[in-house]
Amino acid sequence: MAANTEPQLTLRHDLRPGDLGGVTALHGALYAREFGFDQTFEAYVAEALAEFGRAPRPERHRLWIVEADGRIAGSLGIVGRDGGAAQLRWFLLDPTVRGRGLAQGLVGDALAFCRARGCSSVYLWTVHVLTAAARVYLSSGFRKTEVKPAADLWGQRLIEERYDLAL
Repeated sequence: MAANTEPQLTLRHDLRPGDLGGVTALHGALYAREFGFDQTFEAYVAEALAEFGRAPRPERHRLWIVEADGRIAGSLGIVGRDGGAAQLRWFLLDPTVRGRGLAQGLVGDALAFCRARGCSSVYLWTVHVLTAAARVYLSSGFRKTEVKPAADLWGQRLIEERYDLAL
């Protein structure tokens, strides 16, 4: 009988010391490896997560952490915005935990959080190379509402895309 090689997964949203840095590091390493993004992407993520961590507002904001055998292996955040909107951010999964329905489950949890808090809409910005994430957004009811011309971002030539969902 073969030993189970699947990592033990946990999902939590109670922030602990090291979480913001761990999510930042995962973004930096994963997007460099998979899409060739440079260190400016990691700095971009770090700035936004630092702002999130300095002003916790659990009634409007939440960061879900996926752990695999105790290490950070994914995340998804919601940041409450003015006018009843919420922004979905920091969505990624390490390749070792993909293919288990986690992506759809995380987005579903985030949307339920938004609905429970009375948000009227959720939006996100992404880039065109993140096609797997775009499939999750579309299957969750989001629609692409804006496309910006290609620009030099994070060491790559990227097209930014906005997705929106009315709740």
